[in-house]
Amino acid sequence: MERVPFEPFLLAADATLVGDAPGLVALTRLQGAGELRWLARFDGWGAALAARERCRAATGLPANAAEAPYRFFPDPVHQYLMLAGRTSFGSLRFDDLRRLALDIEVVTGEGYEFPSAARESDRIVAIALADSTGFRRVLRGDRLDEAALLAECGRLIRERDPDVLEGHNIFRFDLEYLEARARRHGVTLAWGRDGSALRGRPARLQVAERAIGFRRYDVAGRHIVDTWMLAQLHDVGARDLPSFGLKDIARHLGVAATGRTYVDASNVARQLAEDADRLMAYAGDDALETLAISAILSPPFFAQARLVPFDYQSTTLRGSAAKVDALLLREYLRAGRAVPRPRPGQSVGGGLTAIWQQGVAAPVLHVDVTSLYPSLMIGGRVAPACDELGVFLDLLTHLRDVRVAAKRQAQAADTEEERRHQLALSQSFKILINSFYGYLGFSSAHWNDFEAANRVTTEGRAVVTSIVERLRTLGATPVEADTDGVYFTPPPGHRAEDDARLLAMVAEKLPPGITLELDGRYPAMFSYKMKTYALLDDRGRVTLKGSAFRSRGLEPFQRRLIDELVGLLLRGRRTDAKAVVDRWLGEFAAHRVPVRDFARTETLQESLEVYRERVTAGLRPTSAAYELATASARPVQPGDQISYYVAGRTARVAVTDVAKLATLWDPARPDENVEYYQSKVLETWERFRRFTEHDGLVPYVDDAPESSQLSLF
Repeated sequence: MERVPFEPFLLAADATLVGDAPGLVALTRLQGAGELRWLARFDGWGAALAARERCRAATGLPANAAEAPYRFFPDPVHQYLMLAGRTSFGSLRFDDLRRLALDIEVVTGEGYEFPSAARESDRIVAIALADSTGFRRVLRGDRLDEAALLAECGRLIRERDPDVLEGHNIFRFDLEYLEARARRHGVTLAWGRDGSALRGRPARLQVAERAIGFRRYDVAGRHIVDTWMLAQLHDVGARDLPSFGLKDIARHLGVAATGRTYVDASNVARQLAEDADRLMAYAGDDALETLAISAILSPPFFAQARLVPFDYQSTTLRGSAAKVDALLLREYLRAGRAVPRPRPGQSVGGGLTAIWQQGVAAPVLHVDVTSLYPSLMIGGRVAPACDELGVFLDLLTHLRDVRVAAKRQAQAADTEEERRHQLALSQSFKILINSFYGYLGFSSAHWNDFEAANRVTTEGRAVVTSIVERLRTLGATPVEADTDGVYFTPPPGHRAEDDARLLAMVAEKLPPGITLELDGRYPAMFSYKMKTYALLDDRGRVTLKGSAFRSRGLEPFQRRLIDELVGLLLRGRRTDAKAVVDRWLGEFAAHRVPVRDFARTETLQESLEVYRERVTAGLRPTSAAYELATASARPVQPGDQISYYVAGRTARVAVTDVAKLATLWDPARPDENVEYYQSKVLETWERFRRFTEHDGLVPYVDDAPESSQLSLF
């Protein structure tokens, strides 16, 4: 451990806001045109927090408001790293970290579908631990009571002394559950390297357009990494994960162990009673898979922590735009320059997104522009107008050069360890490089510039349009385009060995500094709608792209039906599709579909009291999940999940009137609404039927609005 002096700071537009604040050590005038031109340093964190509250009271604005005449960064580690110019890990490699994965299994009380740590009837029955040195241990709830489980878990964490704690959905489930049960038993989760307790606070993670609420936990001297959140961030760019469940991700990434144990996780209590050893093996395998997934998804963030002024844990929880902002801010503070305030938000045009053909194309190539937006910004010198120091383009150019060097070194690496290290660096820099364009249009960015962002997208659309036109000239058939790439069928007679020559011919008409790469070759592609398509790879695997194929608005059987239909289309077996539909209709008619395949699961976002008030006020419609929760007279809270199915007869029913809890479904006396679920099978079939009536592609037609049942298609 190293102790260093630290004087927390606050930026202000007006010296009178902080000039006589208690604990003020220094008030420095920063040079330049930026509005935040006063740097106030304080003798302690408490004094800095008091100054922040003083500014809030004087202005009526919180510190994170874009228009606030002051700025305060609430993470002391982030503040220190920005002022000191230091970053994490030094010369360490990712494999040098000691990582400990944690997974818990819990029992759910009778009559409830999902666990809740607040219920007396629920409890932890297994805590699985596995670390990167080969250590494995499952603490068994059939041999220890819950308080002893929690105490032993803490002892092992302190004994193993990991640098990183990892878990899948660890923030939104495991740690919240552990914290609540420890509080019930009076056990302190003293997991810190200094003996301090686990601490939690509300937080949000922005993933593309979605904001994920969670409880962030911190442990002194250790980092906590959630592989569920890493998967969310990975899928923004890759869009290739079948789901965000641990087992599905492990299978997709190729790290699911041969012979790993699977159990019915919906009934842990029965598994514990009938075969406790199997349940414990299942928990242990979950921890091992978490370690393996993290080893693939974490290294880019580890590499970022060596570059940006955030600690490792924060790099996995902060958006890319915030990291670019921190890099710029660090340089301005180092140079003693004033910081601009964010400019008011404006609309920014998007990249070219288009679809020209529908149906099955075979084969299909995907060509994209290498770092399209960064290349346009560097080549055209597009940067924020308020960047007086020219840091934006300097950073972007440096990161691009380092990424290119890392890719080159990965290809020439003598060892697998070195190759992985360089690939992680390359991926990390790629993530940051591609964030510079988004930063220009980020409403909270200090150096945002919406006009510059619009210039980049305008030029980007022109480049992709040029690629599409060139492909057509060469006899290829463009199918879809999305921002920086095009899917197309090659010209007649084209062979795989001609790919490089075709790529060179397409690139002939592009502006200087713009380079193309063949990002993929696929035996077949199914083009459905804008940003909704499926790809068949050389190994016979199908990847569905677009949220419409995986919408939460679909029952599980609909997603399975879509998987089957799309797979048949891609494999040239379109004539078999109707038989699949008939099979599902027959399975429902014979009551052979298990409830887990047709039950819908919804998460309660608000309390029952708030729900009733909003329904009464006409602010929201009634909901089957909330009505069932109300009728059950069970104590529920926001975050609880309700699974239900539709009973009764006839396809046209009001779901809220005939919905029943999934736990009430009896396979001996099934009462699901056969006609209702068969109608959903037929509605899904209608979306795909036309693609089974012909081979190949047809010109895209934006047809009539679809049924509300499948409006997300």
